Amino acid sequence: MFTLAEVASLNDIQPTYRILKPWWDVFMDYLAVVMLMVAIFAGTMQLTKDQVVCLPVLQSTVNSKAQPGMSGKADFTTVETTTGQGEDMSVRTVSFGSVSTVTPDVPLSRPASSQSQPTESGQEPKKEQKDSLGRKTNLDFQQYVFINQMCYHLALPWYSKYFPYLVLIHTIILIVSSNFWFKYPKTCSKIEHFVSILGKCFESPWTTKALSETACEDSEENKQRLTGAQSLPKYVSTSSDEGSPSANTPMITKSGFKFSADKPMIEVPSVTILDKKDGEQAKALFEKVRKFRAHVEDSDLIYKLYVGQTIIKTVKFIFILCYTANFVNTISFEHICNPKVEHLIGYTQFECTHNMAYMLKKLLISYISLICVYGFICLYTLFWLFRIPLKEYSFEKVREESSFSDIPDVKNDFAFLLHMVDQYDQLYSKRFGVFLSEVSENKLREISLNHEWTFEKLRQHVSRNAQDKQELHLFMLSGVPDAVFDLTDLDVLKLELIPEAKIPAKISQMTNLQELHLCHCPAKVEQTAFSFLRDHLRCLHVKFTDVAEIPAWVYLLKNLRELYLIGNLNSENNKMIGLESLRELRHLKILYVKSNLTKIPPNITDVAPHLTKLVILNDGTKLVVLNSLKKMTNVAELELQNCELERIPHAIFSLSNLQELDLKSNSIRTIEEIISFQHLKRLTCLKLWHNKIVNIPSSITHVKNLESLYLSNNKLESLPAAVFSLQKLRCLDVSYNSIALIPAEIGLLQNLQHFYITGNKVDTLPKQLFKCVKLRTLCLGQNCITSIPDKVGQLLQLTHLELKGNCLEYLPATLGQCQLLRKSGLVVEDHLFDTLPSKVKEMLNQDTSIPFANGI
Repeated sequence: MFTLAEVASLNDIQPTYRILKPWWDVFMDYLAVVMLMVAIFAGTMQLTKDQVVCLPVLQSTVNSKAQPGMSGKADFTTVETTTGQGEDMSVRTVSFGSVSTVTPDVPLSRPASSQSQPTESGQEPKKEQKDSLGRKTNLDFQQYVFINQMCYHLALPWYSKYFPYLVLIHTIILIVSSNFWFKYPKTCSKIEHFVSILGKCFESPWTTKALSETACEDSEENKQRLTGAQSLPKYVSTSSDEGSPSANTPMITKSGFKFSADKPMIEVPSVTILDKKDGEQAKALFEKVRKFRAHVEDSDLIYKLYVGQTIIKTVKFIFILCYTANFVNTISFEHICNPKVEHLIGYTQFECTHNMAYMLKKLLISYISLICVYGFICLYTLFWLFRIPLKEYSFEKVREESSFSDIPDVKNDFAFLLHMVDQYDQLYSKRFGVFLSEVSENKLREISLNHEWTFEKLRQHVSRNAQDKQELHLFMLSGVPDAVFDLTDLDVLKLELIPEAKIPAKISQMTNLQELHLCHCPAKVEQTAFSFLRDHLRCLHVKFTDVAEIPAWVYLLKNLRELYLIGNLNSENNKMIGLESLRELRHLKILYVKSNLTKIPPNITDVAPHLTKLVILNDGTKLVVLNSLKKMTNVAELELQNCELERIPHAIFSLSNLQELDLKSNSIRTIEEIISFQHLKRLTCLKLWHNKIVNIPSSITHVKNLESLYLSNNKLESLPAAVFSLQKLRCLDVSYNSIALIPAEIGLLQNLQHFYITGNKVDTLPKQLFKCVKLRTLCLGQNCITSIPDKVGQLLQLTHLELKGNCLEYLPATLGQCQLLRKSGLVVEDHLFDTLPSKVKEMLNQDTSIPFANGI
């Protein structure tokens, strides 16, 4: 038979799973153990005690006639025979009614005479009558054993025989049903993972510190924070937008920022100190919780399995109760047995007693009582399962009791597991909710970040940019370290890929800060910090993916001079680029937009009177509507690049103050409209490079004030004489076209300083080119030039000469007369440089030898 320990092991679960065992499951487990004990006790009793005892029932006719003194007469006769030599055996033939049986009698010590037998036999009944009052059956022990066993199977009800085993089987089924969700692979893995994470979250030092910090927060401070947040304009993005009362307070109190003069945030540092190892473990827990939630929330298998096994237990309870109640009365002490073995025993009916009947009946009643209690608990469990939506879990109470008001509600199996944990101890859910809060995670990141990025480490990352300004570039951090705001001499701050960047009031210490870069970094600012940026910031670069990522406070920096916007501004969001209305940017001078615009946003006209430079760099999207340009009367520089323009927009001709126009990388084929540029008296620079222009109209002569003309990367085949009538021209770039000849009229450009004709088909250089004595840059590379005239020596101001990629065989020695030319400015093949006289090479190498001499 099974021992209790062996069977009870079926009900054993890992101790860590106990947090998922509500009181009803625990109670049912104990009931199952008691039922096991009942089954084992009943089974043991049946195996160790006699089962039934049966005695024959005499026929009624015999019972009425038989008298004790007549038992030796007609009722039976005995016949004695002696067999064997040394052994005496008496065999008695008993005649009982019409059936005779042969039974062995007691052996005699010696043979008796036949004459004395009747006398002895006649005296024997009288003696028996005096000794016993019962009736002799003359059955042997083996016959009793035989009839007992036979009647056990025939007369005893089946439930009396198999009751212990049925109880055992039922109990095992109930135990398996209670714990199947802990064993089923698809649920066991999730449960094991959940219990593991829950235990780590409960014991994590960060949980204790985060909740302790919440307890330290003063309600008056919270009210004042909320009041301060409400006093902000709706466009100022602060941490309170997330709904967390404490989210807009710095985690590290090093900043010394106070919301109340009486209660500074200096009470918390002892709470926020966290070991680096503990911080890393907490970070890993946040990631585990995030992944587990995403994995478990997509299904409700655990919930369905638990409901299913509860229904199975309830149905099992009803089934057991129904059929067991019918068999309570069948268990009795007395039973009548008719084995139909008269030819062996001589009796047709027996009356049997079941020794275990009384005990089994009591045990059965106890079992029914246990089953009833078990069933009522199952019904209560079903009521609990369907009374509330267990596939939804709200952390509303946790949000109310803590500062982590952003803890999200969960659903499906994740919600069900948390409901089960609440039945064990609600403290688990409260501590677990800390790791579902982004505010909590951000606070942890801030603490770890400030430990890692100290003032000394940040100082090492400060560098000098091209404008000789001190610049700090922070990339892919979890936040902005507090020590950054101690770098009071910083001029430029670049924040890139920092999604949780927060700018505290401490930024007001950075009095030199005038330029800020936010690359995919929707920074949030406190009110005091916003006031500082509004008054001091001059240049802002914002790089984003969608226009909604642009911080709202950007549009309120009234002293901003330069604004650079790089990101997606498609047609649907063009109304948003009204950019929450730029009219507040009253001092904005430069607006740079790199995007995919189809029209110039109408709200840009809010700052049009103030703009002096507008740059629109599209990604190839065609810019159709340009009427807004007419209102930008003060624009001096205009760039419309990669906008798929096919002609020069007419709206440009209304910009009377325009000085520089750049139409790079469009699809312009003809520039006949260039005659209208004569109305733009201040236009000095025209850039039409990287287009599809075939020829230059002669009307270009009307743009008399033009000083720079860029026509590189077009399809020009010649340079008309009209170009050389622009006497003020100082820079001419016609590189990478198909020009074969440089006209002699180029000598008329006496003010020409930079001439680029690289990548064409020029084979000879006109002597008039060298009359442009003010040339400083001359790029003739990648042509078909075979020789350089000696008059190149007349270019006394030449500092850069490009000749690489031609068909030259030698370089003229007159290059030595170009006093400002150095080897670093001479772009030519090495073997051609070697053809120069040594004195010329020495003169060209002076730029390297002079520093060396000075070093000596």
